[in-house]
Amino acid sequence: MWLRCGRTSNYFTSFSCRVFRSRLDVLGRRGCKTAAFMPEAAGFEGVSSRSELQELSVSRSSSSFWAAVARHRLSWISPFTTVQDCDLSRGRIKWFEGGQLNVSVNCLDRHVHTCPDRVALIWERDEPGSEVRVTYRQLLEMTCRVGNLLRRHGVKRGDCVTIYMPTCPLAVASMLACARIGAAHNVVFAGFSAEALSERIRDAQSSVVITVNQGVRGGKVTELKRTVDEAVQSCPAIRRVFVAMRTEAAVVMTARDVAMEEEMSTEDAVCEPAAMDSEDILFLLYTSGSTGKPKGLVHTQAGYLLYAALTHRYVFDYHDGDVFGCVADIGWITGHSYSVYGPLANGGTTVLFESTPIYPDPGRYWEMVQRLKINQFYGAPTAIRLLLKYGDQWVKKYDRSSLKTLGSVGEPINTEAWEWYYSVVGDRRCPVVDTWWQTETGGICIAPRPSDPDAEIVPGMAMRPFFGIKPVLMDTEGKVVTSNNTSGALCIAQPWPGMARSIHNNHQRFTETYCQPYPGYFYTGDGAYRSKEGYYQITGRLDDVINVSGHRIGTAEIEDVVNQCSAVAESAVIGISHDIKGQGVYAFVVLKKSADAQESDVSRQLKEAVSKKIAKYACPDHIQIVKRLPKTRSGKIMRRVLRKVVERELDGLGDLSTLDDPAVVQEIIDGHAELLRKQQSQ
Repeated sequence: MWLRCGRTSNYFTSFSCRVFRSRLDVLGRRGCKTAAFMPEAAGFEGVSSRSELQELSVSRSSSSFWAAVARHRLSWISPFTTVQDCDLSRGRIKWFEGGQLNVSVNCLDRHVHTCPDRVALIWERDEPGSEVRVTYRQLLEMTCRVGNLLRRHGVKRGDCVTIYMPTCPLAVASMLACARIGAAHNVVFAGFSAEALSERIRDAQSSVVITVNQGVRGGKVTELKRTVDEAVQSCPAIRRVFVAMRTEAAVVMTARDVAMEEEMSTEDAVCEPAAMDSEDILFLLYTSGSTGKPKGLVHTQAGYLLYAALTHRYVFDYHDGDVFGCVADIGWITGHSYSVYGPLANGGTTVLFESTPIYPDPGRYWEMVQRLKINQFYGAPTAIRLLLKYGDQWVKKYDRSSLKTLGSVGEPINTEAWEWYYSVVGDRRCPVVDTWWQTETGGICIAPRPSDPDAEIVPGMAMRPFFGIKPVLMDTEGKVVTSNNTSGALCIAQPWPGMARSIHNNHQRFTETYCQPYPGYFYTGDGAYRSKEGYYQITGRLDDVINVSGHRIGTAEIEDVVNQCSAVAESAVIGISHDIKGQGVYAFVVLKKSADAQESDVSRQLKEAVSKKIAKYACPDHIQIVKRLPKTRSGKIMRRVLRKVVERELDGLGDLSTLDDPAVVQEIIDGHAELLRKQQSQ
């Protein structure tokens, strides 16, 4: 791992470093509290509160908002001439055209210029207590060496480099090196199988892969180089595989393989950054599609970086000197936006988490918070529910006084998990920001913050749209629902800089998926409820809506009630075919370790609770008690697998290599069979 100090690029001196912090003193003298919160607001006439700032950002003057923010928060080589040129009905999305910049310079050089020895990355390795700190100066050198190495091996502007690595500093440097030389990156989660990896390599048209010899996670070693070797057998375009060493274990090297650290040592520590157009591709990131074929979503340079930085700063109330702890893997959009690009664009210190929440014990997160003095913690509800199951003692064992903000991401957080997170983890003093966004949106779109300091936060609700986001609800006839205390399909009424631009090699699929269902609006695929106060609550994917006897209900709503039972740790609800009702409800339930109730009693309690709190029609037809749920390594529950088990389509289970432990599937299959036998014998 490269940590020697290097030089900053001379090219940086030509950049206009109009960083917004320099304006605070001037603006403070104007007595504008809103300008102290967001300095650019001083230039917006008639804006004197955060709510008025939000209104401006979605009004006809929204371009003036984004222009001001972009000019002062990004360093430009050439200024943009057009703020936006967008037509959602046609899937045309362009921001800051005419402008040129380099993302790696915005994330590294300008901070090296002012604070070279500030810590950029804290690598929380799998082995507890063995963290590695990397300064901005060191990260810039590492990035430049990787950039020069890629250039020497023929990687050109416009190429796409596939990165198959665990979360580590060299993976971040590889992402930034691609950005520096004008290549796009395609980070593939290091838990994917060889088949899944090869599919993404081919679709991205990569000729270069960067990987490590082995991955280490939760005390277990995975053979990543071996997976790459298998994958590239069906990828004839691959010319080079760069192999870094995470462990000491030797691996078989072929003629196309390059020992990465050894070659980096011969490269220069200065790499001239490419001047990139605002709408050049920054990265591809593949996400699951309804057809089963992954979608390579395209994110571009300026708009994505600006939106990641702005949301990171204001949703989490991040300030200079804070330590930001996002525990997502870099293979997912959360890792891209809130482990890498957002924090680094803001000159922050960001934690790279390599391990699991329960290794070596369920106190891992909180021991890390104490040791690294983390100020903002951002994790998944499924991990919170998992840790809740182990009890409060693992949390209270450690000092969490450094925490200022808690965040959740990935799926709606149920009220019991929210309350535990707020009361136990945060000692009832840290706001919990339940964030809603997607790979497609690039960054957080709906969250309780930013808002006025004394504004309420409602448990389990994402609540308020971020600057520039104008959510709307659509009814079944495709009309905008204007009233409150109602539900509908969640759409966004106007474009924003961070949104994806296309699906790689298939723009038609992009427009059909996101722009055509409700012409003129961006269709999220999620359902939402808007309260009488105008707050938003995500009710789940619309394909996770169950239609029982003509009544539509989101699976997340049922799960929320189930999870409120004192004996339940977490649950997953799916719809199943029903001869009479059309669809029935099937609930998979994990009990807390401390629960001593009989399964039959728990099932009865859950059915009564759902009937009482929602309706009798929502009552689960089947409740299967399981030891655990099938989850990806990022913590998402694989409901697709649960549906296949219940529907007895075991041949259609598909690739299970992304699961944290594929053995859980057989446990659920056996449990389902046993449940059927019991029901048939009654």
